[in-house]
Amino acid sequence: MYEDVYSVSQVNKLIKSLIEDERRFANIQVRGEISNFKRYSSGHCYFTLKDAGGVLKAVMFKFAARTLRFEPQNGDTVIAVGRISVYERDGVYQLYTDLLIPEGTGDLMLAFEQLKQKLMAEGLFDESRKKALPVNPKTVGIITSPSGAAVRDLITVSRRRNSGIKLLLYPVRVQGKEAPGEIAHAIEFMNRNKLAEVLIVGRGGGSIEELWAFNEEQTVRAIAASEIPVVSAVGHETDFTLADFAADKRAATPSQAAEIVVADANAYINYVLELEKRCKNNMLKRLTTAETTLERLQTSWALANPQRLLENRMQRYDFAAAKLKQNFSAVLTDRQHKCGVLAAKLDALSPLTVLARGYSVTKNADGKVIRSIDEVRWGDEITTQVGDGNIISVVQHTEGR
Repeated sequence: MYEDVYSVSQVNKLIKSLIEDERRFANIQVRGEISNFKRYSSGHCYFTLKDAGGVLKAVMFKFAARTLRFEPQNGDTVIAVGRISVYERDGVYQLYTDLLIPEGTGDLMLAFEQLKQKLMAEGLFDESRKKALPVNPKTVGIITSPSGAAVRDLITVSRRRNSGIKLLLYPVRVQGKEAPGEIAHAIEFMNRNKLAEVLIVGRGGGSIEELWAFNEEQTVRAIAASEIPVVSAVGHETDFTLADFAADKRAATPSQAAEIVVADANAYINYVLELEKRCKNNMLKRLTTAETTLERLQTSWALANPQRLLENRMQRYDFAAAKLKQNFSAVLTDRQHKCGVLAAKLDALSPLTVLARGYSVTKNADGKVIRSIDEVRWGDEITTQVGDGNIISVVQHTEGR
């Protein structure tokens, strides 16, 4: 009888799973009037959506509430985007809100998100494709309305920072059906003719409808395709458009765009003056140091008695010369002794010494030493060398032993 009895917690879990399994509740848009809105110190927001036929509890946690571009008020009609689930402890279902949009902008915001995801997937917003801005451009292209406050702010700030900057204005409409085409054409024209080193594209603040030209695909693609670096300057600090994501740099306002792009000439001048001042100070310090060194050297004994610088060297020269002479004499004596020994040995081996002892050497007419009687014939002229000269004779006969 009681086999299918559930606890309260089990029932709440079961209902929660049933709701979360319903795909329509996973990402749902609900239109209603805000009531009982309260933002806690934690940053979480709790409120109720209601219409003539019912109410729906809703919660928006801190991480989502930080993206709110307006402060919700009781009585505001909004479109809440999120998921339906069950808060098990109280057994109530509620809308877990990710996005809160004031009534009237819902369709635009949906289009904004869809195009953003599409272009992001194509890589148009990647940081890797963004170009660096020139450090000190001489020519800046401005693409905006010629009659708005934005162009006045751009010109005023640019001239204040650098009176010699060249500003080229390409006038376009910045809202309405024709605006995206004009903006895209202006960017393409500036690139084709290479008229500027950097472009500022933007307008003053306004509603999402007024800024919509900068969320159009044609505008965004033209900015992304620009070979000239582009700075977006659309609206006020809290306004974001897809042009901001595609641009190489986003400025919160047109005035800030001018500050980012145009180098502050006065700051450069002051920097150069400061460098000049530091250079002069450094040179004066070096001159003062050099003068002090010169004065010290002028009174030094080395300049007063320069010969004293040579005293040690002269003494070292004398010692070295004496030692060299001594070493030379020793080497010479040693070489003479060795030469005498070698001369005695050579003399002992000399044929002249042998001849001096009574021996002789006989040679034929060709100067060849005669070693045998078979080498001569009767009548040959021979020369006999003795110790003190030569004896020339003619062979009469030979006798063997």
